[in-house]
Formats: sequence, C-alpha cells, structure tokens
Amino acid sequence: MDEAAARRAFEDALTTYQQDFGTFFLARLLGLEISYPSYPGDTCVVAFRPAEFLFNPQGTLHGGVIATVMDISMGHLLHHATGGPGATLEMKVQYLRPPGAGTLTCTGRFLRQGRRVSFLASELRDGDGELVALATATWSSPMGTSDRP
Repeated sequence: MDEAAARRAFEDALTTYQQDFGTFFLARLLGLEISYPSYPGDTCVVAFRPAEFLFNPQGTLHGGVIATVMDISMGHLLHHATGGPGATLEMKVQYLRPPGAGTLTCTGRFLRQGRRVSFLASELRDGDGELVALATATWSSPMGTSDRP
C-alpha cells in the first residue's frame, strides 16, 4: 500500500470536509463525486476511483466500501428529492464480480417513495460498464414528503 497516498487522502479529507451532504468527511476521503443528472431528482450518481488503501487482502475493492458508496447514493438521492435526511432501515447488497479498472459509477434510484418509508435501489458499474453490485434498501423518509410511484 502507498502509505504516503493514504496519508494525503486523509489529510485532504480532514482539511476540506464540511459536515453536509456531498462534502462530509467519508465522501471526501473516498474521493466521491456526487451528482444528480436527471430532473426532478430521479437518480443520484456517485463516481470515484478507488484508492489502493481501500483494497482488501485479495487485492480488490473491499465490499464494505462498495456497500458504503451504494448507501450514500441512495441517502443522497432521498435527501435531494425530499429536502431532508432519511435513515437506512435495512439494506441488502449482492456482489456480482470484483470491479475492473477505472472510475466506478454508482447510481441510486427510487423504487417507491412514500411519506414515511421509501424503497431505493443502487447499482455499481466499473469503468468498462460491467455490473459489479446491486443493492436494495428501505429508508425512513423525512416527514411531510408526498407519495410518488
């Protein structure tokens, strides 16, 4: 592992984070780029290039990092669409293959948005467009949001 690169990533995250959506410490440490390419808030895309210090002993991206990024894609989408934070009630991740090289892209989307509970999904693709992992999750929604299919 490149210890100097790990230290630089940590120090950069420490000096640039804000405790807010998109800029919180973990998002900065992982180097996440968060965007909402569709209107009105139908998807959240999280892109990043995994650093070597995020790899497991087998030399691939750790499954916990994958789950974290998928959770962030869904949570940020819920916040963006509703104007308030939610909370993950449960989440299931299916790991399909180790990611290939390049930038990884995680896309969160709604399956169903309700007033109190929302159902979301996320998929992670590698730089070649290959599907790496799928996740589904149940979230508590901020109070006062409207139902949406």
